[in-house]
Amino acid sequence: MKTGDLSADTARARPGLYYGWVLVLTLSLTETVSWGVLYYAFAVFLTPMQDDLGWSRATLTGGYSLALLISGVAALPAGRWLDRHGPRALMTAGSCAAALLVVAWAAVDSVAAYYLVWAGIGLAMAATLYEPAFVVVATWFRRGRGRALTILTFVAGFASVIFIPLAAWLVGARGWRGALLTLAAILAATTIPLHAALLRRRPEDLGLLPDGGAAAPVERPDAAPAERSVPTREALHGAPFRWLALAFCGAMLAAVAITVHLIPYLIDRGFSPRFAATATGLIGAFALPGRLIFTPLGSVLPRRLVTAAIFLLQTVAFLVLLRAESAAAVLAFVVLFGAGFGAITPARAALVADFYGPANYGSISSVLALCLTAARALAPVGAGLLVTALGSYRPVLWGLVAVSALATVAIALADGDGARAWAEPGPAPRQP
Repeated sequence: MKTGDLSADTARARPGLYYGWVLVLTLSLTETVSWGVLYYAFAVFLTPMQDDLGWSRATLTGGYSLALLISGVAALPAGRWLDRHGPRALMTAGSCAAALLVVAWAAVDSVAAYYLVWAGIGLAMAATLYEPAFVVVATWFRRGRGRALTILTFVAGFASVIFIPLAAWLVGARGWRGALLTLAAILAATTIPLHAALLRRRPEDLGLLPDGGAAAPVERPDAAPAERSVPTREALHGAPFRWLALAFCGAMLAAVAITVHLIPYLIDRGFSPRFAATATGLIGAFALPGRLIFTPLGSVLPRRLVTAAIFLLQTVAFLVLLRAESAAAVLAFVVLFGAGFGAITPARAALVADFYGPANYGSISSVLALCLTAARALAPVGAGLLVTALGSYRPVLWGLVAVSALATVAIALADGDGARAWAEPGPAPRQP
């Protein structure tokens, strides 16, 4: 028996343990580490790198922005690969590249090398962050998608809580270059072996059905039907996808704009810089309860309407912020906005799977991810330009209210039944 087949044999030998949950727990750990090292820790290195290298803040953040843009574009071929070949090779290669690139980051001494490293990290992000993990959940779960996404995104939500303080401590103890080498070692030791040893393409390859249970012969009349999937071309050209893209891009644009500009807005309103920073930091803390509440709720109520409620909550939060004259009112905004903001990502992953099925999930979701990347990139600079042109944050906030309200309406109009009009049967389950 090959070592790489151990997990598959274990799944067959222990029918009480569905292998999909092994994958969820594995990805919960690897996503936490990958997000922590490749995404959240960057902020810790800005000041020490600026002090050591003498580069401007714009130069340093430009490399990070380049990585985010490249990750959005690279999501398209990554999605097609995932649909055809599964996550194992892509995520393992992405983890290897990510660890090597963090080592290279620790050695940079020129702007050109720095930007080249971050361009590579952008490719590694596309191969290792949420999009590939969501493909795994969409493929291995049907009834249990909401629960699987809740576990995955809740655990990975601790990435910033763990890795920002860890990175800061490492910088103080070893300097920024030594800190990066330590983080690269953590990334390699955690993600590479788990992705290589445990990831599998689909449950049918182990003689299983999504959500667990042995696959039944397709001739049996009582066999569970395979989930139907929509071809990529028909999905992307359908009205439901346009409504989904409009809704999630609008919600993401508004969310990113306010998280970037909340501190200067609150300072302009007379709050202290310390309070403004604390309030902004608390948004992440309240995002976790939002995921625990809204993501499982989508398995009980129509997920499209639950998502509309999330966007409506964000709209109400902006209205509260507009009227906020006290610290208590600002904290009310933080609670409402954080709860909604935390639930947006798992809601998107679940809705795409519900609308279009698992067969072409990676290709369809990657196009939506690219649209969201554009919204993330536009939001901070767009809001900043509007503030400069209008001379105040208040009209910009009213604009964010309008964008969030539009997102609420758009998601309510997205028709999952219409999206499945082109659905084709999924692959027939294999017998064990």
